[in-house]
Amino acid sequence: MTSPPISRFPVPDIANLPEDLRDIILGVQEKAGFVPNVFLAMAHRPDELRAFFAYHDVLMENDGGLSKAEREMIVVATSAGNGCLYCVIAHGAILRIRAKNPLVADQVAINYRKADITPRQKAMLDFAMKVSTDSASVGDADFETLRGQGFSDDDIWDITAITGFFGLSNRMANVLSMRPNDEFFAMGRGGGKAK
Repeated sequence: MTSPPISRFPVPDIANLPEDLRDIILGVQEKAGFVPNVFLAMAHRPDELRAFFAYHDVLMENDGGLSKAEREMIVVATSAGNGCLYCVIAHGAILRIRAKNPLVADQVAINYRKADITPRQKAMLDFAMKVSTDSASVGDADFETLRGQGFSDDDIWDITAITGFFGLSNRMANVLSMRPNDEFFAMGRGGGKAK
């Protein structure tokens, strides 16, 4: 039995990609043990993949006021709200690893409002969901709520930027019908390699 395609669009062979992208993808493969399908699907447009990598890394790997687990919480909660199977599964796996808590990661993936998270994290996700679904209504009261939970203006920018970037990613994954890698399902549950 063959697996379903990972994208509605042609997926290039890694060997045929520009060297810089091939090196990045093979580096991820070496570290994780597999190539996330998002990289292969997005490689259909190499220049866009470069931009995707660059913005992703700036948002998700910096050392601001949000922990790496909190950054993943934003991705998982907003991706669930956007109905993005790929991002919920892939980033749910990363959240399980970064939070070291599979239960919370699964709760956030289903309904963050009922998850065992802190009031600060709930306020962060409430704001991210508002940015995702109704950004035109964001106002000063939203900033005050977040500041009351200890978030700086830079943190609020980060929440907004992560939400916006993954809103793009969710829409691309949904339209491409991007298939999550099977490896993601076991990661952070005692199986699979950490990213």
